[in-house]
Amino acid sequence: MDLVIVESPAKAKTINKYLGSNYKVLASFGHVRDLPPKDGSVRPDEDFAMSWSVDSPSSKRLSDIAKAVKDADTLILATDPDREGEAISWHVLEVLKQKKVLKDKPVQRVVFNAITKKAVLDALAHPREVDAPLVDAYLARRALDYLVGFTLSPVLWRKLPGARSAGRVQSVALRLVCDREAEIERFVREDYWQIAAALVTPRQESFEARLTTVDGKKLQKLDIKSQEQADDIKAMLDGATFKAVSVEAKPTRRNPAPPFTTSTLQQAASSRLGFGASRTMQVAQRLYEGIDIGGETAGLITYMRTDGVQMAPEALDQARKAIGAEFGERYLPEKPRFYSVKAKNAQEAHEAIRPTDFSRTPDQVRRYLDADQARLYEMIWKRAIASQMQPAEIERTTVEIVAENGARNAGLRAVGSVIRFEGFLAAYAIDKDENAEDEESRRLPEIHEDEEQTREKIEATKHTTEPPPRYSEASLIKKMEELGIGRPSTYAATLKTLEDRDYVTIEKRKLMPQAKGRLVTAFLENFFERYVEYDFTADLEEKLDKISDGQLSWKDVLRDFWQDFSGHVDEIKELRVTNVLDALNEELAPLAFPAKEDGSDPRACPRCGTGQLSLKLGRHGAFVGCSNYPECGFTRQFGEAGNGENGENGLDGDKVLGKDPHTEEEITLRSGRFGPYVQRGEGKEAKRAGLPKGWAPDSIDIEKALALLSLPRDVGQHPESGKMISAGIGRYGPFLLHDGAYANLESVEDVFSIGLNRAVTVIAEKQAKGGRGRSTPTALKELGDHPDEGGKITVRDGRYGPYVNHGKINATLPKGKDPMDVTLEEALELIAAKAAKGGKKKPAAKKKAPAKKATTAKKTTAAKKKTAAKKEE
Repeated sequence: MDLVIVESPAKAKTINKYLGSNYKVLASFGHVRDLPPKDGSVRPDEDFAMSWSVDSPSSKRLSDIAKAVKDADTLILATDPDREGEAISWHVLEVLKQKKVLKDKPVQRVVFNAITKKAVLDALAHPREVDAPLVDAYLARRALDYLVGFTLSPVLWRKLPGARSAGRVQSVALRLVCDREAEIERFVREDYWQIAAALVTPRQESFEARLTTVDGKKLQKLDIKSQEQADDIKAMLDGATFKAVSVEAKPTRRNPAPPFTTSTLQQAASSRLGFGASRTMQVAQRLYEGIDIGGETAGLITYMRTDGVQMAPEALDQARKAIGAEFGERYLPEKPRFYSVKAKNAQEAHEAIRPTDFSRTPDQVRRYLDADQARLYEMIWKRAIASQMQPAEIERTTVEIVAENGARNAGLRAVGSVIRFEGFLAAYAIDKDENAEDEESRRLPEIHEDEEQTREKIEATKHTTEPPPRYSEASLIKKMEELGIGRPSTYAATLKTLEDRDYVTIEKRKLMPQAKGRLVTAFLENFFERYVEYDFTADLEEKLDKISDGQLSWKDVLRDFWQDFSGHVDEIKELRVTNVLDALNEELAPLAFPAKEDGSDPRACPRCGTGQLSLKLGRHGAFVGCSNYPECGFTRQFGEAGNGENGENGLDGDKVLGKDPHTEEEITLRSGRFGPYVQRGEGKEAKRAGLPKGWAPDSIDIEKALALLSLPRDVGQHPESGKMISAGIGRYGPFLLHDGAYANLESVEDVFSIGLNRAVTVIAEKQAKGGRGRSTPTALKELGDHPDEGGKITVRDGRYGPYVNHGKINATLPKGKDPMDVTLEEALELIAAKAAKGGKKKPAAKKKAPAKKATTAKKTTAAKKKTAAKKEE
């Protein structure tokens, strides 16, 4: 029996049907190992040694694979045909070597670009070894991404609290989005006028001609800048005579585009189908892995992660047969078309994305697919079939017209075109995106040279220049591809990371940089400029490609990069936060300190009048505050739109709502760095409560303010436990709290109105779902294992600040201590002190004897296994 390893269970199921009983197909479920997200996973000082970890689900799957290998005659690694697929095969092989289950069994690597019976059997007939240069390129990429992320991100956390992360490709993509936004903000609109004449031929056929010259001067787009100028020209044309002085008909040919690559597929799916990059890849993955077509399971498209634009010879033959059958011989070129890659750095030479069988037309397979699959398959089929068809033959006609009015004259031009032969456009039929009509594609009537035309009307229309558009997912991917940044398999993940980090949001399919993203980009451009340069990133991608071709050593590339990068990071670590803020105040001035309508100093504090506004950093990120703090407490959120007046929330200073009837303290409505809030009294001990989402500042009165300040509210004692149930509003919205467990409420109003019976029901429903309260905060840093008791010691950021954790012991960090600077020794002292306070013995007081016994027991077990192995041999 031969064991075949693929990536996905869907693919395993399909391939199982192709192979006989002599094969067993198992799925790795993607990557089986990864670099642990902690310091030391890549060690430059040890010649870039890398530590890999296996999570629990992967560990079980690897055990199943190892068990199956023992009974197999041959191991066949059949993961995807790209760098990631090669890496997965390498990981599986390395783990099996460590488990010592391979022994002398042959190992084969096979790749197929399509999941069809023929493609799979052909691949099995032509095995090879794991491609070492491809694996090296993967290792270099992972090491680079890790070193940039885990070296740069802690610098961000220290210098820009609230920033989430930085990445080698992610930060450059974010810079593209932020640079475009800055370009839009700098853009100054200009008005201009365009003039067109509606003319009629002697045969009473109408057409339109646009003004190109006035009194012998050639007009540029923005040359007519005023209504007066436009009216003057219009008046001259209203009294002019018009004559066609030249008519030129020029035949042109329009060639089809190549079949889809990953990038062009994502762009087309975005513009025509409204799919995001991730959605496109998910649908394409399903089409690739296999669909049940009338009892036969087959992949409908070839592998969808590729830069290649060529099709295999057998696919070209199939496409040509399909063209002859569907459209006729006239649409078939004499020879197949061949395309070359235009991307700056193309990946390995894979096929383009195409149907696995051109005879499966979109109409034939539509009933087996869901709506998204059918639409994407149709787009792929049309693009691939059109790529091998005859060019469209178009006749482009240009008519030059002279208008004369006394001593003055003007030139006008009419342009139109006629499709003489559809060619490849026939494949798209009613696909308007591929055969869109524009001004030049309009058909002109019959016009003869030296023939006078009758004026119907003259129109002067006002226009305004528009700033460059924000990037969509499609246009950003196109730009990244043009610059050579990232790779097809990374585009979707990169965009998702930017959105998950709150660096960008997607509104009406446009990427909008958020204040946090603008801040991170400004910081990197000022202090890590080289590492977010487009050329530098593209050059690094080119080196990775050379590694995959065997032209460069991956460790040489890492050494060159790390030497400069680590030294630069060490320099930036020494910067004071004030130096960072000075640079950001200047870089982000238009965003942080928007100009005021009255022209006054935008950095003047609107509350005290004497202080200067400046960016400041808090635990949750940047905000704008007054230099006279604490005497003046003016703050506003960074990046909020508005006129620069006190918080941008419609509040002009603190608003007095009334007095607390019990304490006689004044209740005020204020604006802070996190938005509007209500406050009772003054000073550090004053009670504050933020306005819930959806509560407008102008709707807050004394009753609402007192209700907010009274939270959390006691609802009543639970009838079973006897413990109090309380209602409140937290970071994640309205909630109930009982015995340390939280349950979400549907609305803010429920916090003030919910009764005991309903509260008990909500808590019971949450418990039935398995809710146990707050989730454990994510570890900021792993310090290592406890030397005496074992188990991980981590640094986490909790509800009340950073702390160190070991098992069930949480020890708060001293005030002012940077969580990223905590050492293992400091953490052990804090944990021991916390354990002692809780009545537990300090870990340091434990005897060492048990540890020695455990070591002895381990040695004994190892010796027994060694003896047993010798007996088997």
